[in-house]
Amino acid sequence: MKGLIGRKVGMTRIYDENGTSVPVTLISAGPCTVTDKKTQGKHKYSAIQLGYEKQKESRVNKPLAGQFKKAGIESARILREIRLESDNEAEEYNIGDTIDVSVFEEGSIVDITGMSKGKGFAGVMKRWGFKGGPASHGAHKIHRKPGSAGPGTDPARVLPGKKSPGHMGHETHTTRNLKIVKIDKDNNIIAVKGPVPGHKKALLLIRQK
Repeated sequence: MKGLIGRKVGMTRIYDENGTSVPVTLISAGPCTVTDKKTQGKHKYSAIQLGYEKQKESRVNKPLAGQFKKAGIESARILREIRLESDNEAEEYNIGDTIDVSVFEEGSIVDITGMSKGKGFAGVMKRWGFKGGPASHGAHKIHRKPGSAGPGTDPARVLPGKKSPGHMGHETHTTRNLKIVKIDKDNNIIAVKGPVPGHKKALLLIRQK
């Protein structure tokens, strides 16, 4: 498992060797520092913890400050874990190692996790794709309403999971099987075919199996 933390730069298009336009998302990925390792014997799972973006020591809480000081590394603003299949993979990394976009290759497939854009309060037509009420004569102010909630005397309540108006977006979302089209190692930029979750500058976790 290979992974990096990054931020979404925006979308553009590039042209392949055949002159075909390819829509891509540019991601500023890494460099990240290995700040901790998890093992089966001690933590019941294998993983490495990555740190991204420097942080002032005065803004780090005491437990994390102690962790960074013990490891002899700079404080990091963002921490994320990359799960590994075994402790043998974790042994390939040492605390303090720097990981950048060179761990990826052009043409490789990755999964990208981020927070989707928040849409605020939304009705059922926008949130769930309901078709709405009739628009013919006699329909009065019900065009975009959800309609009946369903249950009657028995069970006399609305069952959990009912699709209804409410907060839309701002949820953790993973887009899978995205292809890395181009890698700019000098600027730590990767170009991924298609869209990824989040707004510009949104935090992203890129993982490749």
